This record gives sequence, C-alpha cells and structure tokens, in this order.
Amino acid sequence: MNFKKILVPVGGILLVAMSYRAYGLGGVAVALGGVVMWVLMHYTRLMQVLKRANNNPIGYVGSAVMLNAKLRPGVAMLHVLALTRALGEQLSPKDEQPEVFRWTDGSKSHVTAEFLNGRLVKWTLYRPPVSEGDDSDAAPAP
Repeated sequence: MNFKKILVPVGGILLVAMSYRAYGLGGVAVALGGVVMWVLMHYTRLMQVLKRANNNPIGYVGSAVMLNAKLRPGVAMLHVLALTRALGEQLSPKDEQPEVFRWTDGSKSHVTAEFLNGRLVKWTLYRPPVSEGDDSDAAPAP
C-alpha cells in the first residue's frame, strides 16, 4: 500500500489543527495558505512537464544513452517525463501493473522502463549493432 497517499493529507490536516490550537484563526489562515501554495507548486510543475511533453512525438528521446545514465530506481514517472520531455510508448496493456514504456532516439537505440505504482523499478538500454561499412563515427580525412 502506498502510505504517501494517506500521510500527505493527514499531515496537512494535522498542520491546520496544530496551527489553530497554537495561533487561532490567524494560524489556520497561514497554514492553509502554505498548503495551497504547496499544492499549486506541484500542479504548476506537472503542467510544465506535460506541456513540454506535448511538443515532442510519443516515445522519442534526444539520446537514449544519456537517458539511461540519468535514470535511478525509485524515481517517479513524472521525473522520467521531465527528463525525456516526451510521453513514452506504452508496451504493456493499459491500466495493468507493471507499466512498461519505451523511448527511442534517432539512432534506433531505446530505453525500456518498467514502472510499478508510478515508480521506476528497472530499465534496459538497447543499442543496435554498428555495421562494418558505417563510417559515421570515423574522423574525416584531411
């Protein structure tokens, strides 16, 4: 069970109750102002991340290798969306746990990430093999 969904509202209610007990209605006004500010900051961040993700194709990332280097277990899906600036291509059935998403870059490398309850559990990086005749990484001749 995700205790964060329970603890955050209970903490807010306790904060308001303690501020009323200590400072009366003025304390309640200050505590409610702080709680509303906290909610608005998180909402604004969510909207900014989704606005940036709206401008990119689904499942696209600038560099899959850089994304792989920045991922850490336990980060929220919102954090991964902020890193990729795009929604992932969903590979798992909708509304089924764990959720599996893939982000692919221009070189056909891709990162496949698995989320359990909105948190990153594991991910894999796939890089296509480089062919013998491909000289795209070679230095130009003088």
